[in-house]
Amino acid sequence: MLKALSAAAYHTPSPVQAGIIPHALAGTDVLGQARTGTGKTAAFAIPLLEKFEHISSKSKNPLAIVLVPTRELAVQVRDEISKLALGRKIRCIALYGGKPIRSQITQLQRGSDIVVGTPGRVLDHLARGTLRLDELLCVVLDEADRMLDIGFRPDIEKVLRRCPRNRQTLLLSATVAPGVERLAKRYMNEPVVMDFSPQTKSVSTIEQHYFTVEEQRKFELLLRLMQREQPEQTIVFCRTKRGTDRVHRKLSQKLKAVDCIHGDMQQSARDRVMRSFRSGDVRVLIATDVVGRGIDVTSVSHIINYDLPQSSDDYVHRVGRTGRMGREGIAFSFVTPEQGIELTRIEMLINKQLSRDEIEGFQAVAQAAPPQELTSSETAAPKPTPPGQRPRRRHRRGL
Repeated sequence: MLKALSAAAYHTPSPVQAGIIPHALAGTDVLGQARTGTGKTAAFAIPLLEKFEHISSKSKNPLAIVLVPTRELAVQVRDEISKLALGRKIRCIALYGGKPIRSQITQLQRGSDIVVGTPGRVLDHLARGTLRLDELLCVVLDEADRMLDIGFRPDIEKVLRRCPRNRQTLLLSATVAPGVERLAKRYMNEPVVMDFSPQTKSVSTIEQHYFTVEEQRKFELLLRLMQREQPEQTIVFCRTKRGTDRVHRKLSQKLKAVDCIHGDMQQSARDRVMRSFRSGDVRVLIATDVVGRGIDVTSVSHIINYDLPQSSDDYVHRVGRTGRMGREGIAFSFVTPEQGIELTRIEMLINKQLSRDEIEGFQAVAQAAPPQELTSSETAAPKPTPPGQRPRRRHRRGL
């Protein structure tokens, strides 16, 4: 293990790793709250590998299962475990949708020690009888709050009910919402509760700014901002898949090394994009919130919220894609004149005011026309509505 840690350039444990690893090694159930980018994967991978070192299992069934919310995170966790298993004969398999199930069945038939998977695909294998959890020693629920957010609660509970009662359970989550608490009470055995979250929800090493900009001027602002910042690598977040495709198409005509990722893409295409982004071949990634959680690319220097997220919590996770493991990062958000309330909600959540930014010489919001003097006829009482005609409504524009 020390050789593997040295090869991975892990010299000092993060607070999350230093806190969770001793309890996990002792076999205790752990409910750990920590934001992304704090080393949670190694915090459960290291104890799993250490415990399996002394277990000689001739069975082909897994000894541990890790449930994750997205396909990309499944691949990332599997790769991290494989990296830390340097020199060991540990078989780690990733099970997720979007890939042919036949190849996964073949891998499972050869045998596995650790399975990493999304709840839906894991249930599929359980139903087919190609995956058995009878000999399971440990269950890990990674990004538990996100799995509940996207509707995986019934699937998670079905999987947990198929696991042995005397297993160890590690539950890791960025937030401990009521749903996560209920899950812990029902399926964990007197867990040690550990909170590694900072007092404020936002990462302290990240500069956070916003631009006030009209919707139709966002793309021009994006171009000007990229020219000014010259980021090493950046993720541009959009709300919708269609918007992601549109921004990608337009930006590709102006810049090199641009790609996009969203949920409607084939899994092979998503894997290819993430490999290119990790290797540095792609410098600008246009994405929906499919990469808003758990994806660890340490060279991301800038986050741009082209569209504000639908929930304030999602803002925290988007911004957490930069500033990983204590590095510095910078985030910009494009706020339309009508979105002042959404900006305020984000600032209340992170207990910090975002500083307003401007591009020199760029007019992001059209200047209001100077007020004109009213004639005496215009200042008079409004004309009565003719019979049979509906009165005109007055609309107050957002500020």
